Amino acid sequence: MNIGQAASASGVPAKTIRYYESIGLLKPAPRSEGGYRVYGETDLRVLKFIQRARSLGFSVKDVGNLLLLWSDRERSSSDVKAVALRHVEEIDRKLAELKSMRDTLVHLTHRCHGDDRPDCPIIEDLARNG
Repeated sequence: MNIGQAASASGVPAKTIRYYESIGLLKPAPRSEGGYRVYGETDLRVLKFIQRARSLGFSVKDVGNLLLLWSDRERSSSDVKAVALRHVEEIDRKLAELKSMRDTLVHLTHRCHGDDRPDCPIIEDLARNG
């Protein structure tokens, strides 16, 4: 199948498939006599694996590590779990940052009158801490 068909079947845009090839996540596809990339079922499985891992927020580097573990039949599941747990820690850190931002904004919006007056604690905070 060509890149457009692979994109449709995997849910990964053609541009992203080319990017994954360029960074080594996906092995370069062989070319037809006309110079078009030719993908097979194995490529589709890899693309779907990458797509799922990316949808869970794994970094490109982590996806590369997971692909290596996936292809290693001698792997230890503890190695896979360690990658996932590191990612969970990163998600927790980001959630804490988002909660802190939300709390600050909620506090500032409660202090703002939201009327025709020019004074605004939100603007004052942004100017003071910017």
